[in-house]
Amino acid sequence: MTRTTTPRLRTLVLLLLAATGALLAGAGPAAAHAALTGSDPAQGVVVRQPPARVSLTFSEKVAVNDDSLRVLDPGGRAVQTGAPANVSGTTYAVRLKGGLGKGTYTVTYEVVSADSHPVAGAYTFSIGAPSRTVVPGTGPTVGGGVVGDLYQAGRYVSYAGFIALAGGAAFVLVCWRRGAGVRALQRLVVGGWLALTAGTLWLLLLRGSYTGSGKVADVFDLGLLGQVLQTKSGAALVSRLLLLAAAALFIAVLFGSYQRREEGAEKRDLTFGLGLGGVVVAAGLASSWAMSEHASVGLQPGIAMPVDVVHLLAVAAWLGGLTALLVALYRAPAETPVEAAAVRRFSQLAFGSVLVLVATGVYQSWRQLGSWSAFTDTRYGQLLLAKIALVAVMVGIASVSRRWTGRLADQGAEGEKGKREEGSEREPVTAAKAAGQETAAADDSPRAAQLARQRAAVDAARRKRLRDGDAERFGLRRSVLAEAAVAVVLLAVTTALTQTEPGRTEQEARAATGSVTAPANGTVSLKLPFDTGGANGRGVVALDLDPAHAGANELHLFVRTPDGQPFDVPEVRIALTLEARKIGPLTVSPEHITTGHWSADGVQIPMAGDWKVAVTVRTSDIDEVTVSENAQIG
Repeated sequence: MTRTTTPRLRTLVLLLLAATGALLAGAGPAAAHAALTGSDPAQGVVVRQPPARVSLTFSEKVAVNDDSLRVLDPGGRAVQTGAPANVSGTTYAVRLKGGLGKGTYTVTYEVVSADSHPVAGAYTFSIGAPSRTVVPGTGPTVGGGVVGDLYQAGRYVSYAGFIALAGGAAFVLVCWRRGAGVRALQRLVVGGWLALTAGTLWLLLLRGSYTGSGKVADVFDLGLLGQVLQTKSGAALVSRLLLLAAAALFIAVLFGSYQRREEGAEKRDLTFGLGLGGVVVAAGLASSWAMSEHASVGLQPGIAMPVDVVHLLAVAAWLGGLTALLVALYRAPAETPVEAAAVRRFSQLAFGSVLVLVATGVYQSWRQLGSWSAFTDTRYGQLLLAKIALVAVMVGIASVSRRWTGRLADQGAEGEKGKREEGSEREPVTAAKAAGQETAAADDSPRAAQLARQRAAVDAARRKRLRDGDAERFGLRRSVLAEAAVAVVLLAVTTALTQTEPGRTEQEARAATGSVTAPANGTVSLKLPFDTGGANGRGVVALDLDPAHAGANELHLFVRTPDGQPFDVPEVRIALTLEARKIGPLTVSPEHITTGHWSADGVQIPMAGDWKVAVTVRTSDIDEVTVSENAQIG
């Protein structure tokens, strides 16, 4: 729940917009979530002689094993020898057998990026001339399938557990110390610890299969688990388990000796010690994500990792505290209802957390996107827009909750005043009356105890009815419940963001593979995104012309989905125009070879020059589009 003072909020928004514009305008290069940016032989080319090796270049360093790079002949047989090696920088190569025959060869890769995410794919090249191949046009499916879904679920449970653990404990220590004795809050924090522990163990078991075979049967492979423990991600998960042992001790003290202490100097000292220790443990748990994911690689990791830790702590304080407040409003015993002062303190904590989230979020957005266009042109940017919208909705609901908080505080002040007046009007209990009551109790102690229990139960039921019938408290409970519902969706979007290739990297990979190139062998390669406007109408056309000189040429055309998977369209047409000499358009009708692959032999280019290459793609009876780009031929 955030403060909505109009002048302050307006100034804050203007400053943040200015900062965002300045950051995005000055964006520099970065890398995270590795992407393939080059290959030799290049995608789709036809080489005259068999190459001695195949090399792949990624946007960052990756982890490889013996089967990370494979080259398959037209019959599906592996023709690579030995394990892949890092030949320079971010380029990795595997040697090929000698005496390879003509035909289309498929290269598949399956690596793990420096930010812990698996990356896989496939492409083809041909020796001598293209041919049909039995190898499917798609690459390995690491990170997907059943294991991928289970891994995603484990990540969601881990984030939710951390938020409940850290945020619930912060709510008790900072906002409502009496809550340490409330059983529902104890269950929330302990449940968060159990969820985070179980989720971490689950991710540790799944990690080997998730980044490798993708088979459910390999989840309990101890050999794979041993390999995972030697990686950065494995070390992060083990560190998280060790910190969870310290968190268990923290919980035992918080809900044990701390909640039994009477208010005073000793309890204040213990509050300070628990608060300091809790921040250290929570920061360590947050670091286990920062040290192994997007923040740990790319641009400014020394700044990005601490910022990521602060961001996660702010998320936990806001969303976890909100969950704790919801539990307190609905499940706290009638004799210890959550006070208006506690709600007000949480409102202040949440307001500070939102300010921290905005500041750290601006930095993370600049680092992962780098340009305004990445907001709409990349999946990461689209998810980030959804996250921003959800946060805005939560802030809007929080302003309503804050108004209910103010009313509850006013009602609480009036209630305290009424109690004082009622107490002053009560008839004083004389010593004689007190002695009479004690004598009566002594005469029939079992009966008195039973009556006392009945009166206590009746009083508790009455207080619960009064509490639940309170309009201000009912309105606050309803608005906080709405906030919590949005928070559940927000957490799902955030989890998806951590698994998505950053927009900056995606755009850099497009730029690296989409520009017109003229390698030593003379091949010209074009990469043209298209959108026909219909269903499944978006994709990319990759066109290669070899040897790209005047005379006869070989042309290969590949159609792929936005995520790189080959697919067939009803029709593609090609036209070549040399506008400077008013030659063309020269039409080319390629022959369909395999899924997403067309080719044409003997394409005649009458003279060298800056030729316009136009490709028309039809995806349905009525949806088609023409995309074009100029290329220097000859």
